[in-house]
Amino acid sequence: MGVLGPFFLQAGQRASEFDFGPGLKLLTCSAEDLVVLKAFAGRGQDWVDLEYVLVRQRRTLDWRLVVEELKPLLDLRETPENLDKLQQLRSKLEKGA
Repeated sequence: MGVLGPFFLQAGQRASEFDFGPGLKLLTCSAEDLVVLKAFAGRGQDWVDLEYVLVRQRRTLDWRLVVEELKPLLDLRETPENLDKLQQLRSKLEKGA
């Protein structure tokens, strides 16, 4: 199943349909799972995307879930600094709100 298997199974259970318009509904991951995926990947564009997601979801994002899911993945990848970077981005955006 691989290292990410359990995360993807849980993310699939948290997924929900989003109505993009007449006749166009797609299954999408939760905002929390998107944050986890983007912070895990940690590429330049991911951090740009994360800023947008954090601004848009600032009032509803479950940070406990994000950290709970992200930390073990980053530990396996040996990139724990991505969690620090995410928390710094969160702090920066909360101060600017």
